[in-house]
Amino acid sequence: MSVKRNKIEIDATGMAPGRLASRIAVILQGKHKVSYVTNKDLGDKVVVLNHKAVKFSGKKIDQKIYRHHSNHPGGLKEIPAKKMVADNPDRVIMHAVARMLPKNKLREARLRRVVLK
Repeated sequence: MSVKRNKIEIDATGMAPGRLASRIAVILQGKHKVSYVTNKDLGDKVVVLNHKAVKFSGKKIDQKIYRHHSNHPGGLKEIPAKKMVADNPDRVIMHAVARMLPKNKLREARLRRVVLK
């Protein structure tokens, strides 16, 4: 069975990263379609326009910290949101989208269908 995937464009100008990520996650999973099934990857391709124009609300740009751990002693890495946006704004959106998707075998294939322009 071949899946017909549409290309959906979203303009990210002035949107919060979390609200943008939740819209993208719904489209990637195919929940916006009538034929949605939880165990099949029926979602569409998402093209995000102006992803560098994403806005954080309030003081989040100064207070938010992205953390990850290498599973070694002393391996906690912390990156402030201001530095993450300045260095690589793509990672902010992809991080938010990845965390919105369910943690299962379809996750990586869904993330590959996000294109940031």
